[in-house]
Amino acid sequence: MLPPLADLLDSARVVSLPMHTRFRGVDTREALLFEGPQGWAEFSPFLEYEDAEASTWLAAAIDFAWRPQPVPARDVVRVNATIPAVDAARVPEVLSRFAGCRTAKVKVAEPGQSLVDDVARVRAVREVLGPEGRIRIDANGLWNVDEAEHAVHALAEFDLEYVEQPCATVPELAELRTRVKYMGIPVAADESVRKSSDPLAVARAKAADLLVIKAQPLGGVTHALQIVTAAGLPVVVSSALDTAIGLSQGAALAAALPTLEFDCGLGTASLFLDDVADRRPADGAIPAERAVPDAAALDRLAASPDRRDWWLARLERCHAELAAG
Repeated sequence: MLPPLADLLDSARVVSLPMHTRFRGVDTREALLFEGPQGWAEFSPFLEYEDAEASTWLAAAIDFAWRPQPVPARDVVRVNATIPAVDAARVPEVLSRFAGCRTAKVKVAEPGQSLVDDVARVRAVREVLGPEGRIRIDANGLWNVDEAEHAVHALAEFDLEYVEQPCATVPELAELRTRVKYMGIPVAADESVRKSSDPLAVARAKAADLLVIKAQPLGGVTHALQIVTAAGLPVVVSSALDTAIGLSQGAALAAALPTLEFDCGLGTASLFLDDVADRRPADGAIPAERAVPDAAALDRLAASPDRRDWWLARLERCHAELAAG
């Protein structure tokens, strides 16, 4: 049952979190937080998303704040470091913020950069992590098949764990997977799951070896678990550049999985200069328990009045979408 809009507005707080390094095109991350009977939740669809897509994120937040979550199978979740598309010289500094992480996800295919930049960045990560560290790369669907194949060959010497969303479409992923299968480098799908009207299409097409799952874009923990079960593929639970509150929802999803083969992309609190609570990795992991925002941090990180009004108006529109649906 959908709670009244007034119940969401009653505790709603809009925050703006500053970042160490520009990531996903932003220097600050905005989010709307509210509290329900089960605790705090986060509504933070990216700014460019239309209301129809953003309303799924609101459904996830309501689910986390109003409904009991699945019973966890583990108390902590191992996480990976995330390396933005920084110059190779900055890699040691970035990795130093992810205490104890044995795995790093490296952003590649950044507009305005070249494969040479990607190779240098991944090489620097390998040098810091050593031979036993795990490296995965994420192209956010920005390569075509030929570019992706060329890049995988160029980066293969660094012993890639997998390549995430190298191409934009499911047919492209399927073709690339066929081309690089002999190399033993798995293909993971992210946008082809969370931004698709049919999140199982990539699994049916055998276009990926594993799926990247995010709680907010998929409508919440319970619905995401249903997708995992139906897909029948290994998964990596990741964040959508969430605050500590959203990360605790991702951790609840990861903790509820029967098996968890891969370190999760839930260490992204280390990309922020400040947060509403502390969910930075310790010993390469974060707790599976709910996060509670610090009252002083909510005040310190409060968004400007015009941004607060923008988010409250968005919340009202998306609530109306859910009510009509």
